[in-house]
Amino acid sequence: GGLQPTHFSEQLANELAPHMDGISNAVNSSYGFDPKEIDYPIKIALSPVVLACLSGCLYKNITQQAPNCKLELASWTTSSAEEIQKGDVLLGIAYQLPYISKEVYAQKLVDIEGRLFVRREHPLKQAKVTPQDLAGYEIASLITPGWNDSFSQASQILEAQSVPHRVAFRSEMVLAIIDVLMNSDMYMPHSNLFPIHNYPNLRAIDVDVEDEIKMVGVYSHIHIKNRNNPLLTWLNNVVQDALKEQLNK
Repeated sequence: GGLQPTHFSEQLANELAPHMDGISNAVNSSYGFDPKEIDYPIKIALSPVVLACLSGCLYKNITQQAPNCKLELASWTTSSAEEIQKGDVLLGIAYQLPYISKEVYAQKLVDIEGRLFVRREHPLKQAKVTPQDLAGYEIASLITPGWNDSFSQASQILEAQSVPHRVAFRSEMVLAIIDVLMNSDMYMPHSNLFPIHNYPNLRAIDVDVEDEIKMVGVYSHIHIKNRNNPLLTWLNNVVQDALKEQLNK
């Protein structure tokens, strides 16, 4: 089944970490970082809630500053955290994961607000609905691997308020869910990050629930050894700026 660290080795690693951080800071501060000098592959894993909303903006912002980098945007999967540990993925953007290795460092970038999306001719005509207004309508749920593989957050909210509902469709692909929306009266729970301006046949609906229920953080995930790396600092800033730009559209 593999090797596991002993208690002594874990204690030793914790005691050595501050000293290793000091060495890392000394090394990283000894040379100037310039993104224009990046001429190697950069692989970023994006969760489905981000991938369909941010790819174009992120590509533009990164390549403008690092025109020679070989950018690869991949979909976040259940193995992405492990790939970050192995160094196969440099940066991951996803919700805060419930179970994650101590080797993966998570940092909040922005908070996003939950919204619902329906076809333009959907029977729900209000711009803002209560959970009770959703009774009888089915959910098309977006799966974020490693976060909601076996549940729907919208379903949990409706369940808590005794609102009849059913999750009728689930997918990791936003385009698949959009296709289902266009052919049904389902609704897709997503967020204000969704680029509704690119989908004229869809409408956004706000939900009248408490902010702590419909607000969720988007986090960057990197190997803990890279948290002082200027390359990762730059990437975090670029991704955060792209997220804010998308939220302000």
